[in-house]
Amino acid sequence: MEKFTPDEKAVHDQLVAQLAPLDIPKSIRVLLEIKEVMDEAGITFFLRQGTCLGAVRDKAFIPWDDDIDIGSVLGLHGLSEEKIEPVVRTFRERGFITTLEHTDDFVYVPIVKPPVTVDWECYRVVDDTVFMYPASRIPVRFFAELKKVDFIGGEFYVPNPPEEYLETKYGPEWHVPKPAGVYEKDVISLIPDGPVYGRAQRLKQAITRRLLPWRAATIMVLDERGQPMSDTRISVVGLGTFRANKQGIVKLYVPYEFWYALIIKFSGHERTLFVEKVEPTGKYIYRPGEEHLQAVSDL
Repeated sequence: MEKFTPDEKAVHDQLVAQLAPLDIPKSIRVLLEIKEVMDEAGITFFLRQGTCLGAVRDKAFIPWDDDIDIGSVLGLHGLSEEKIEPVVRTFRERGFITTLEHTDDFVYVPIVKPPVTVDWECYRVVDDTVFMYPASRIPVRFFAELKKVDFIGGEFYVPNPPEEYLETKYGPEWHVPKPAGVYEKDVISLIPDGPVYGRAQRLKQAITRRLLPWRAATIMVLDERGQPMSDTRISVVGLGTFRANKQGIVKLYVPYEFWYALIIKFSGHERTLFVEKVEPTGKYIYRPGEEHLQAVSDL
């Protein structure tokens, strides 16, 4: 399968990192075009996460949402991994920037028509659940018999019952609109501390930590004055909590390059970076007030 070119990857990563609110008219056109492609290919997909929340609660896109989230479940509704790649090719033929990536818990298909980004995740079932970002365990029963809702001039599937799905993902106050920077805490509060992903990811993390420590990501944490913070703890939601050494350096054992939610804590400071790209062996600096980790060549 054709991967992102360097230019395509740069466009995708920049749009994700910006977290800019959706361009609603363009988002409507993009989602309707994606539905057309999926329907022609016989692929069943559903709205998930913030897109589902907007469709069910507001009957519209959430104005401050930054991307479109859709999903499918491998093994349900006739979907297999072999059926995904031809659809990705069709998207490319229609001018989308896209590729596919295989992980232990899902097949990830980023779909981009600037400035709109769409995340199509095709989930693997693990112990009767699927794992939704950042590490929410969602029972697979919500996806067995999907429900249709009217949305942006068409009919779309959502998990069923949608209200129970949204409570599982966002908590009992899912029906209360909360802007970016607030709702993330509700999501994270529902995820247990420590590793929650499937056995394969936990095994990869254990092997990296014990046998391949040089493959760890490295983050130097500084305070407002630029001083290293040795009392830092960084939680990678769904994977665990990691502590700094005396030089303020934290080693993160992530299984592969992907987007993670990080909670950074040190004396008098706490910050959640909800969508942060981290790669094994990557080196970064964190400074309070900056929107993202700063990648560096060495520490």
